[in-house]
Amino acid sequence: MARKPQNGPLQGIRILDLTRLYPGPLGTMMLADMGADVIKIEDINAPDYMRYYPPYIESESAGFIAVNRSKRSLALNLKTKKGAGIFLSLIKTADIVIEQFRPGVLAELGIGYKDACLAKPDIIYVSITGYGQDGPYANDAGHDINFMGYAGILAATGACGTGPVIPGPQLGDVAGGAYMSVIACLSALWAREKTGKGQQVDVSMLDGVLPLMTLQMAHYQATRISFAPGEPPLSGGLACYGVYSCADGKHIALGILETKFWKIFCEMTGHPEWIEKHLVMGEEAESLRREIADLFRTKTRDEWMIAAKTLDVCLTPVLDISEIEKDPQIKARRMIHEQAHPVSGKIKGIGVPLKFSETPAEPAWPSPALGQDSKSILEEIGCRPEEIEAFRQEGIALIPD
Repeated sequence: MARKPQNGPLQGIRILDLTRLYPGPLGTMMLADMGADVIKIEDINAPDYMRYYPPYIESESAGFIAVNRSKRSLALNLKTKKGAGIFLSLIKTADIVIEQFRPGVLAELGIGYKDACLAKPDIIYVSITGYGQDGPYANDAGHDINFMGYAGILAATGACGTGPVIPGPQLGDVAGGAYMSVIACLSALWAREKTGKGQQVDVSMLDGVLPLMTLQMAHYQATRISFAPGEPPLSGGLACYGVYSCADGKHIALGILETKFWKIFCEMTGHPEWIEKHLVMGEEAESLRREIADLFRTKTRDEWMIAAKTLDVCLTPVLDISEIEKDPQIKARRMIHEQAHPVSGKIKGIGVPLKFSETPAEPAWPSPALGQDSKSILEEIGCRPEEIEAFRQEGIALIPD
């Protein structure tokens, strides 16, 4: 399948991507969509686990396809001196290395930050871990749910009486890992632009997800109240800010914090007596919530949307995943992107959220097969045909036929 040239604001930046599963690959895909030349480097004997995670579209993992588009693939045996040597040669051509191993693992292979600096002194080396490069948990294993547990997110999530509930999206992986790694790359690139110096950036997914609790921490510092799930004002405590069921069993999101919007809503629904109860909490909020719930059950979700369309109130449908690609706003913003995958056919994924006026960013091509670009990448760093063939025969690099 022919590949179109990459454009976008990061055109000319090369990133060596040693990440796996969800956090790192999502972040590097965002960078690739913005034009960076991202080379996904996988171990020949233990490729990215996401390649084998169900569900599948034909024989390909839907999850792998979703977070690895716009990248090139190089498969190496990094546990060999020759494999590590190839990687260090690539570093000389790169701007950034992103890795997602426990502290010290890559140093043992001879490709840690200090080794990378010897190959290229101004290299930027982004290290994503669960808990950071230091501290008592530095070498502990962890996943999204664990980072959210430490951060207080699980304890703050759920309805009254449910106890902690796992949020639908992987907040630790996405906010703590993917987004923070993108911020790390862009910040370090700008610092290098000013100083000429590279650096290692230590990205802890626990650290990265803690800012999601900023308001909760502020509230606790002011009140010393540790809320149970469903009790905080913006997590169920306020009747004016919640999810309600409609006549058809679908749901609606009511998010009215401003007095002027609340007044419009109360008058629209014929309940001016609610106006003075806007921000009540506790038992008063429970009573108001029951009344609002009774109201919303009188119409279907779409009927409520029609009724609210001409009014300036924060009332929106709760869409499920099958509905979002049909939503007119999401379609207008091109946030559902369709690509033709060579194995899986046409497949839709989430589009690029940043809209640049002068350097448009968009997905360049579908996720690569393992080692799909090994030969061309090795040629780029000066490897001769006989060397590449030797790498293939010795199991140093995977070179597909």
